[in-house]
Amino acid sequence: MAISVTEPISAALARTGRILFKPFDVGKWFVLGFCAWLAYLGEGGGPHVNAQVPGGNFSGRPGQGPGEVLNGAREWCEANAPLVILLVALVILAFLVLTAIGLVLTWVQSRGKFMFLDGIVRNRGAVVEPWRQFKTQGNSLFWFRIVLGLIGLGAFVLIVLVGLAIASPDILAERFGVAAVIAIALSVILFLCYIVFFGVIGLLLEDFVVPAMYLRNARVMAAWGLFRRELLAGHVGTIILFYLMKIVLGMAIVIIAVMATCITCCLAALPYLGTVILLPLFVFGRCYTVCFIEQFGEPWRFFAPDAAAPAAASAGGPSG
Repeated sequence: MAISVTEPISAALARTGRILFKPFDVGKWFVLGFCAWLAYLGEGGGPHVNAQVPGGNFSGRPGQGPGEVLNGAREWCEANAPLVILLVALVILAFLVLTAIGLVLTWVQSRGKFMFLDGIVRNRGAVVEPWRQFKTQGNSLFWFRIVLGLIGLGAFVLIVLVGLAIASPDILAERFGVAAVIAIALSVILFLCYIVFFGVIGLLLEDFVVPAMYLRNARVMAAWGLFRRELLAGHVGTIILFYLMKIVLGMAIVIIAVMATCITCCLAALPYLGTVILLPLFVFGRCYTVCFIEQFGEPWRFFAPDAAAPAAASAGGPSG
């Protein structure tokens, strides 16, 4: 079958217009915008502060080696033990709080992705029903993302340790030699591979696996299998062209978003409200992906043939 990366553009534009403007319903915009906001929640520092810690200074003097610096740091810590304990406790507390916030955001976002997709496919603005309906898929996606994040963290630490191990002779000798050059070069190559690998996994998860989970009422690993067998097999080149087209469309979307932000006096940059204002861009982006997948045949049909029939979708999402 011929799979196009350009034909879904017109189909996505038509579908976006039908969802948001035929008829125009401001209440639906705010509800669907809320689902979109949840779906992309957390995907986006503060001022740099120079603070001098009271109680001494353990910064190394010019010409000091690593051993002397470490000894100086140890002596400073021993002389300021209460302060060190307090700082360590604050760091641990901050880490735990940030981790908890990150887990909650990931969990809510995982459920929100199915809520937003359901609103587009069924042409409706709803929160409570899809929140409950896609509990299984949302939790499956959440745990997969957590495990993937832990694997990514482990791979990152491993790359750092490998680089340090290779460079250790030069580090101990306090010189910048061949070992350090090899360590830097190898670390750069490994980091690039790391970024590409996990970046590709994230893109495929968002664009193909989540829709497969929604359409087939599948958990995440089963959806990966469906994607590999029914979409990726024999269409690797087409998938690459799809992402090249998404880059082009993404640049256009960014330009429109910037213009909208300027026209609305930065209201479009506000959380949630900005999502509502820019909702056509979010809907179009998701519709383009879904319309592209629909080209793979009837088992991958998301939208009912009759635009008036989205209410006929089954309770578990459209069946394949």
